[in-house]
Amino acid sequence: MAKDQLAKTYEIKDMGEATLILGMRIKRNDNGDVTLSQESYGHRLLERFNMFHCTPVSTPLPPGTSLSVEDCPTTPQEVDEMKSVPYQEALGSLMWLQVAIRPDLSYAVNILSRFAHNPGRTHWNAMKHTLAYVKSTLNYGIMYKGGEPLNPVGYVDSDYAGCKDTRRSTEGNIFVVAGGPVSWQSKCQEMVVLSTVESEYMAFTHATSQVL
Repeated sequence: MAKDQLAKTYEIKDMGEATLILGMRIKRNDNGDVTLSQESYGHRLLERFNMFHCTPVSTPLPPGTSLSVEDCPTTPQEVDEMKSVPYQEALGSLMWLQVAIRPDLSYAVNILSRFAHNPGRTHWNAMKHTLAYVKSTLNYGIMYKGGEPLNPVGYVDSDYAGCKDTRRSTEGNIFVVAGGPVSWQSKCQEMVVLSTVESEYMAFTHATSQVL
């Protein structure tokens, strides 16, 4: 067992099956299914940024959202106004949520993180929309089914020149094992491509490297 191997090198204490790790709740049933959730963390997140009583929304970002550096503060007054906005703190909290068990937040976090150094009011409004989405999906989690095969199944996609500022494309992939996601990402591609096909090939190459 893994615990036996660790005990040969480190002094450890066996406290039985894990039920809570780094804010992730772990539940098991008699069928061998394992469910991961972070509902309590989501509650604390919303309370921290005064969004617990917001109106829930059904999408991580507003449909058709296209954020840009043009939305960053341009006057001293706008800069001073945004100094009191906890944009970086909210972004970091969302990052932990999406890294742990929420692949549905990956694209939104990817987009919002591009403006962490100098966010504007439009960026902050988009951030609050994402937090409102968290409010409507507090019960979301990941289930790994005991009877499902362990062969990974992957999905990959990309847009074309979706970033208004750099004309770079955004790609994403996700891999599922035992009925639940085990790896996911959304990121801006490293270079500007000349066609949708080129963007898709680049995304497929990165996804293939990940599954291998």
